[in-house]
Amino acid sequence: MAVDPDFLDVHVIDLTHDGQGVADLGERRIFIPGVLPGEHIRVAPRRRRRQYHEADLIELIEPSPHRVEPPCEYFGLCGGCAVQHLSYEAQVTFKENVLKEAFSRIASVEPDLWLPPILGPEWNYRRRARLGVRYVKGKGRVLVGFKERATRYVTDMGSCRVLVEPLDIFPGVLSEVISESSLHSRLPQAELVAGEDALAVVLRVLEEPTKKDIALFSDISSKWKTDVYLQRGGPGSILALNPETTRQLSYSLNDFELILHFNPIDFIQVNAKVNVGLVRQVLNLLKVQPTDRVLDLYCGLGNFSLPLAKHASKVLGIEGDAGLVSRAANNARLNGLDNTSFMVCDLNQSEWQFMNESWDIVLLDPPRSGAQSIIQQMSSVTPRRIAYVSCHPATLARDTKELIAQGYHMTAAGIADMFPHTHHVEAIAIFER
Repeated sequence: MAVDPDFLDVHVIDLTHDGQGVADLGERRIFIPGVLPGEHIRVAPRRRRRQYHEADLIELIEPSPHRVEPPCEYFGLCGGCAVQHLSYEAQVTFKENVLKEAFSRIASVEPDLWLPPILGPEWNYRRRARLGVRYVKGKGRVLVGFKERATRYVTDMGSCRVLVEPLDIFPGVLSEVISESSLHSRLPQAELVAGEDALAVVLRVLEEPTKKDIALFSDISSKWKTDVYLQRGGPGSILALNPETTRQLSYSLNDFELILHFNPIDFIQVNAKVNVGLVRQVLNLLKVQPTDRVLDLYCGLGNFSLPLAKHASKVLGIEGDAGLVSRAANNARLNGLDNTSFMVCDLNQSEWQFMNESWDIVLLDPPRSGAQSIIQQMSSVTPRRIAYVSCHPATLARDTKELIAQGYHMTAAGIADMFPHTHHVEAIAIFER
């Protein structure tokens, strides 16, 4: 059989940070999803740019020894998991290498100690997810799932192997229920969340539901023992469908005898077991003393603040979301901690009163954009030890470079695999003066 002259035979040399294969083509590079380093492949160029090409895999000529058969039927279409075709051990190594490369390339540094990776379950680990909802006239029904890879469309999913049970079957459950409702084309999003003793679904509705809709949504509550919330506008518009039976969402940190309450759209770390390991490791590495004053930046619900308060003299948590600050303060009261206080503050600004105080320990857990503004002011605080928890190695490395310039030394770093089978890398780094 003749080979299409537009096809190219190439060897994959690397993976990008988002899990795409990389091949060289003279002065250009080709990016190909679904392939692995060391593989000999045949590809069809899809999009040509001046500096690079994008291509699709046509034939796997020589596979990698680390290639495995993806167990999910939606792999390759769904944009949720990019590296299911890579063995789990190799996934962990890939993520460690992403972190090492970022430190080397951006900050020209490596830690004294590489920490062993914090690992949890490979499947059914995700306790929170935001799913797209889209009515497709040609199919005559609603699709519920993550976005397709490289498109705006919603993947037609009946289940999802990374969601905790029983939320893993909810894409199919919600597809059937919403398809029957009058809101099938006016309900664009569903959020799923699992606490330890309660499940919740938040449905984003663009019109008022009918009595029939309310009955359909109530069936979810009764059949699946899941509390249903309707969101008619912004975050403050979320209301429980059946307030009298709605249960409090919570999770525990048993190492510290703590219980944290949260609301259905609050940010929480999605992987419960890895989060427990991450908090444990941070506390071990910070070596907090009973006389220490601790500043917890981007504190959220108090995920780190409350464990820190078990060991420190005083903890101040800073967060930009007033709702999270209120719930963090309530969590401190719930757990009988009177040495912890919380403050609403925009950490993207340049001046903060609390940065004029003395702090022995500082912890940062910023969003993907990092903590550049606050890091630039760290020299005015000069804590003896800093823990930086990051969901983006490049911004962690950028901020590391600034801390090194201020006289800090990176004593330890490593990854926590919060999102198995995806390209996301959660990392921790410890700095001392």
